[in-house]
Amino acid sequence: MTTLPAPPALVPMTQVRCEVGALVSLGSAKYGERRYVPLLGGTVAGPELNGSIVEGGVDWQVNRTDGVLDIAAHYVIRADDGGLIEVQSDGMRHGPAEVMARLARGEPVGRDEYFFRTVVRFTTGASAWAHLNKVIALAVGQREARLVLLDLYRIA
Repeated sequence: MTTLPAPPALVPMTQVRCEVGALVSLGSAKYGERRYVPLLGGTVAGPELNGSIVEGGVDWQVNRTDGVLDIAAHYVIRADDGGLIEVQSDGMRHGPAEVMARLARGEPVGRDEYFFRTVVRFTTGASAWAHLNKVIALAVGQREARLVLLDLYRIA
């Protein structure tokens, strides 16, 4: 049996608090219900990145027939110094049917009751933030009625 080396460290990076609009369904598509959620703005605060979410981002989703929600969010962070940082966050959310039903109704659900993870990549031309072009982060998410919380950890 092969022994794997220790996993890479996860370094706390920032917390994203994103206000979200009403879900828009495009109906049943080839892999499940195609839908999107407008991203209305929010805050970014943490040890490595602080700023705000620029209104106009979109969280594209496929609500798969197996109960998994595929997530592909695309938005922009305006750092406190004015630098603009593009964010692509791809992952999934799933859990027991009763927990997911509570989420869909907008009821409070603890983040430990379901799986919500995304892999986050950054693109920027702002020189102060150019190091983010070489970063991959793991986000642990929590969905609330009108808010998404993402705790981002830089993969070292």
